[in-house]
Amino acid sequence: MDAEKFKYEYKDCIVFKSYFGLITVNDVKESWLYAIEKDTFPADTIGFVLDYRAAHFDIEPGQHVEIPEFYQQNPNVFGNKRIAIVTVNPEDIVYPMLIRVYDQGYESRPFSTMEAAVRWVLEKKQGL
Repeated sequence: MDAEKFKYEYKDCIVFKSYFGLITVNDVKESWLYAIEKDTFPADTIGFVLDYRAAHFDIEPGQHVEIPEFYQQNPNVFGNKRIAIVTVNPEDIVYPMLIRVYDQGYESRPFSTMEAAVRWVLEKKQGL
């Protein structure tokens, strides 16, 4: 795992995770595992905004299913949470759309702006 490929921030009960460069499924899973081991997420976290605007997916066909499987295997982190995925690369939007099909125990959606992603996650806090 390359720590230069991601960073975490926390604001308004939302964990913001930014990715950089080429991102594989293993990068995604290992970075989450690292954060889980470090107990990075406050108890009042309502959701996550994953910022891929400075990144590009390097995912083999069919491998995308490993990401929702990982979320489902970690309900203590992702259960009943919203996961907003922000990307501006048209070729990268397909992965968040495919992952969303497998949502179970959490919700995910792709977005093209941070503002829309944050608004959607905050709706969870407001009970919408």
